Amino acid sequence: MAKKTATKKKSVLKKTAKALKKGSGRKSAVAKPAGKAAAGKSAKPRRPNGPAWQWSAVETAAAIRSGAISAVEAVEAHLERMRTVNPKLNAVVVDLSEEALKAAQAADKQRAKGGELGLLHGVPITIKENVDYEGRPNFNGVPANKDLIAPSDAPVVRNLKRSGAIVIGLTNTPEFSFRGFTDNPLHGLTLNPWDPDITCGGSSGGAGSAVAAGIGTIAHGNDIGGSLRWPAHCNGVATIKPTQGRIPAFNGSATSERPMLAHLMSAQGPLARHVADVRLALEVMSQRDPRDPWWVPAPLVGERPKRPIKVALAKIPEDMDVDPSVAAALRQAADHLERSGYRVSEVEVPDINGVWQTWCDIITNETVMMQEAAMLKVTSEDFHKSWGGMKAKANVLDLKGWMQATAARNGHIRAWQLFFEEYPVVLAPTTVKPTPGPREDTISSERVREIFWGEIRFISAINVLGLPGAVVPVALHDGKPIGVQLIAGRYREDLALDAAAAIEKRVGVLAHRLWERMA
Repeated sequence: MAKKTATKKKSVLKKTAKALKKGSGRKSAVAKPAGKAAAGKSAKPRRPNGPAWQWSAVETAAAIRSGAISAVEAVEAHLERMRTVNPKLNAVVVDLSEEALKAAQAADKQRAKGGELGLLHGVPITIKENVDYEGRPNFNGVPANKDLIAPSDAPVVRNLKRSGAIVIGLTNTPEFSFRGFTDNPLHGLTLNPWDPDITCGGSSGGAGSAVAAGIGTIAHGNDIGGSLRWPAHCNGVATIKPTQGRIPAFNGSATSERPMLAHLMSAQGPLARHVADVRLALEVMSQRDPRDPWWVPAPLVGERPKRPIKVALAKIPEDMDVDPSVAAALRQAADHLERSGYRVSEVEVPDINGVWQTWCDIITNETVMMQEAAMLKVTSEDFHKSWGGMKAKANVLDLKGWMQATAARNGHIRAWQLFFEEYPVVLAPTTVKPTPGPREDTISSERVREIFWGEIRFISAINVLGLPGAVVPVALHDGKPIGVQLIAGRYREDLALDAAAAIEKRVGVLAHRLWERMA
């Protein structure tokens, strides 16, 4: 079995290397040699259309590899874009321009020598300021964390750097990454580039705002209750929350280990403007790191389901008041999938309400026992209001209740895995309401409960299952983006991203419309 899996993965990597060479599609862990041999070709390297900051990560990597553009030119283009739009957005809160340019110069020298280059050689990206970045404080939106200096790069940062990616800045996050709205006393509020009157989401709101606006080709983020998928929806970009164990995670600056279920429900991942870039980043981020005991060496592509692939359009519980714009976007996404050869049926998914309540109970009780007292001492009144609203919906569990909740989690996962036997992909909403204001979770505890339970229930519920969930933009309503969520079985990110790509092919990349507006 191990030999068969290794052979399959090797075959996939060959195919993805070929796709990257063409400038689109999947990729391999190490790209083909470049440098003197590539530079010696008589044909002039081809540049993608438009300014370099508008190119996809796939296009940028291919252009650098071919010599159509240098890493320094690519990084300078993104730094200029950052200087132009970031003062208004406040998405990037740590400017790494100086070290990024040094890294770009080194990348160009490396290419000139020839040899193998990483998949993201010279490609500008951003990192969320809640994972360790060697030598810098892991603030996580909290001024009191100034002494939590990272002794080394977190696994996801290390993997991105090893691929040749160049970090141009660190992006904003709410205090302790606990809110779905990106604001904190240290760096302030991050705005949505589409409209300052709606939230950029959270907790990877800075990441989503930055990549949508053209700062970096890929933005790193993470997700324990929707923190990749919610910002992707709000900012009109694509993402994947991978299966638990797909991407390694660890912060050496942490003062204690994370509790088990928090670790099992959390995932690192990428946000990008193109689904192909999300695939590319997933490949890079997923490389092994021995510091994460839960990392799984699962293949990135599994066996193909029978055609046509059946998609379950999730029935929405009666107590969720669906806005007409969201219902229309879901129907539009279903139509796009049907036209792409999928077979979509509206069906009820396994106990979404019970799944969400299990997530809420587990994460809240773990936080109360392990973190709450310390967090409340060093956080703002806004944090207290938001946390109070989240906490109010949870059941207080004793030891027996805790054991029953974790047992219930197993049953929910089993039910969903059996469901995927018939419907390999689930099409579900991100939120059922228009995107709220930038600080709406500070209005009242009741409003927080409305958002998490009544509006984004389908996002947070998936974390307790540990399943992969992609988000892709579908439409604009009143000038604001609406995305949908595509959920697949364990370690089947490929199925979720295939469906997302099918939708993107018919919708286009919404960020292009954003840039026209910003211009």
